[in-house]
Amino acid sequence: MKALYLIPVTLGDTPIEQVLPSYNHDIIMQIRHFIVEDIRSARRFLRKVDREFPIDDSTFMEMGKHADSKQFSQYLEPLRKGQSIGVISEAGCPAVADPGADVVAIAQREGLQVIPLVGPSSMILAVMSSGLGGQSFAFNGYLPVDPADRSKKLKMLEARAWNEGQTQLFIETPYRNMKMFQSLLASLRPQTRMCIAAGITTPDEWIRTLTIEKWKKQQLPDLSKVPAIFLINK
Repeated sequence: MKALYLIPVTLGDTPIEQVLPSYNHDIIMQIRHFIVEDIRSARRFLRKVDREFPIDDSTFMEMGKHADSKQFSQYLEPLRKGQSIGVISEAGCPAVADPGADVVAIAQREGLQVIPLVGPSSMILAVMSSGLGGQSFAFNGYLPVDPADRSKKLKMLEARAWNEGQTQLFIETPYRNMKMFQSLLASLRPQTRMCIAAGITTPDEWIRTLTIEKWKKQQLPDLSKVPAIFLINK
């Protein structure tokens, strides 16, 4: 089927067969037009999917932070002409906390076929393994960098968790993970439960849930180079 295929990638140095179904391979091998967050990493991923993938016969259109979003509609021209397009993020599922969402929005407005493929989602895997409850949860993306603003935001999210029982998820740039951890310890109630889910699906995977009071007594591994998701609930 000709469509805009949303292609998940591995969350790190993880074998393809561990996290992606073989069906994805079959779909990817049929696509020659790709909208990607980063061209170099997308090419590496396609070679990882299949060493024989025809990279030189493929077209790559960039949607990363330096791309002009005004061109996104033009990127979909091959699909309008009956050729499938793949969307590839830097890690995990495209269009979730990712510029691919803007591309999908255009496709949906025009009634173009959009098909998400199965793959690892760090957010869902974190909720599953946290023990904090998945009946209601919210992903809040990146929190403010300014310490005072971040503390204010954390207290607001904590209040929502306690008042509504809704698990709150957020992320940070890896090199600031330790600063985020210290902010959490300083800002939240001792009884609030927090999960840190780092390096999910990779050899460095580390997932643990404790109260803030107990976290203050723990020695945290070095997370300065590992993608992590932080989750809190009552």
